[in-house]
Amino acid sequence: MTGYDQQCMVARRAVMRWSLAAAMGGVLPAGAALISVRRARSDGSGGSGIPTGAGRPDDAGLFVAPLRVPKVLRPAATRDGVDRYEIRQIPARQRMLPEVDTPIWGYDGVFPGPTIEARRGRRVVVTHRNELPVPTVVHLHGGVTPAESDGYPVDVVLPLGQTADRATADRARAGVAGLARGSRAYVYPNDQPAATLWYHDHRMGFTGPQVYRGLAGFYLLRDDIEDQLPLPRGDRDLPLMIVDRMFAEDGSLFYPARDPSMREPGVVRAYHHSGVLGDTILVNGVAWPFHEVDAALYRLRLLNASNARQYRLRLDPPGGLIQIGSDVGLLPRPVRHDELLITPGERYDVLVDFAEYPVGTRVVLRNTLEQGRLGQVMRFEVARRVRDEARVPDLLVPAEQGPAQPSTGRHQDRRFAFFIGPEGTLLPPMINQLPFDLARVDARPKLGSTEIWDITADPTHPVHLHMAHFRVISRDSQRPAAQDAGWKDTVFVPSGGVRVEVSFAGYRGRYLLHCHNLEHGDAGMMTNVEVG
Repeated sequence: MTGYDQQCMVARRAVMRWSLAAAMGGVLPAGAALISVRRARSDGSGGSGIPTGAGRPDDAGLFVAPLRVPKVLRPAATRDGVDRYEIRQIPARQRMLPEVDTPIWGYDGVFPGPTIEARRGRRVVVTHRNELPVPTVVHLHGGVTPAESDGYPVDVVLPLGQTADRATADRARAGVAGLARGSRAYVYPNDQPAATLWYHDHRMGFTGPQVYRGLAGFYLLRDDIEDQLPLPRGDRDLPLMIVDRMFAEDGSLFYPARDPSMREPGVVRAYHHSGVLGDTILVNGVAWPFHEVDAALYRLRLLNASNARQYRLRLDPPGGLIQIGSDVGLLPRPVRHDELLITPGERYDVLVDFAEYPVGTRVVLRNTLEQGRLGQVMRFEVARRVRDEARVPDLLVPAEQGPAQPSTGRHQDRRFAFFIGPEGTLLPPMINQLPFDLARVDARPKLGSTEIWDITADPTHPVHLHMAHFRVISRDSQRPAAQDAGWKDTVFVPSGGVRVEVSFAGYRGRYLLHCHNLEHGDAGMMTNVEVG
């Protein structure tokens, strides 16, 4: 067993311990009832809200609804080399569980939001119109973006017709782009390689509940280099957003907010340490879906958009997960995995050859960190033999075709310790023993420089850096894990820590380094990085 596997085992035990703690008393407000904790009902749902059927005990009643693939949004206008999009943030209802509609907050009223497909070097402007009852902020996760369009957490867009209270206005004045009323246009230059990016809400103190309600969508960046590769295309290029959620008895989403009115941030005590861990797995907004596939090569764009849960993904019957991309672009060469650990905020592009299975095979994507229903993610059903011209390339992109390399500056060493303390202590999440402060800047790298960062975590944290990208140099003073290959913007940091080489090629301005366990970030596990 490698050091990385040992760290993952420790993380798995911690997640199981946290899940047990979350199931203990004191979690739910008075009168709340979760579908998942009810005893088996006469309708045969087994207490999960999903009708059961024949099959193995751990997947009975799952895989009854087809996968939905998010629609690709068309530009509202294209002129002067700029594609302009318009998105409404609105309340809506959506079928997540069979036979019941769930209220959501969605980009254009759907979850995931509509997919934006962009081209490298072609500017995109997305105007978001806030028709929700709360302020919002949009962050393009993985984007090399000017600071005023990056989605700094106090740069809120107020709902149409709403005025800001004094606290909101004061915080916005301490931000980057400031306060907007009704709508904001976010500018994305897209001067970076093809990658699977995503956009999501980033409002200070409320990112967790607002993403949980549905404010997340794919942003797929393409380029000529990727177009020349013999990769799967069209319907065989599948974006898969994996999340876990809890549902109340009426089918509504249940989020254990300390203040359900969302005037004050925070979660109830049982979720303070772990973050919010749900009991129902959704892929593209559908609980435990199935998807019919050809016996051919597929590209799966895996995104963990969960608030706090991590997954170790494996195919059953066994098959290879051939990694071709990481968070912010293609790898130099494919890397084959039997299992792949994916933590909140991370993306992995993998190829799966369903031609390796006989027609009629049902291939389950499993989460080996869990047992029972939480150990199931979705099912692929191999339907037919077809002609397939796609293949796994020997080479993907030369290393120099990755993110822009720094041209000036010496290496600067920095250390960041992500700390929340032992479970049950209710210590605030901190970085370097300090909570977030809008006015404090903890790193001032120079544009065009490279820095070496040592990041440690207690106990474990997914760490995300805005704008700048990095490569993992080592884990616990040993070689990086195989899946660390390529350029990243989010990294899993278990006990022992990681060392990363950060490239500050992009824009000047104030950006964030933070934990992508959304409840930890909401509670203050963030710090400012000022690129000068």
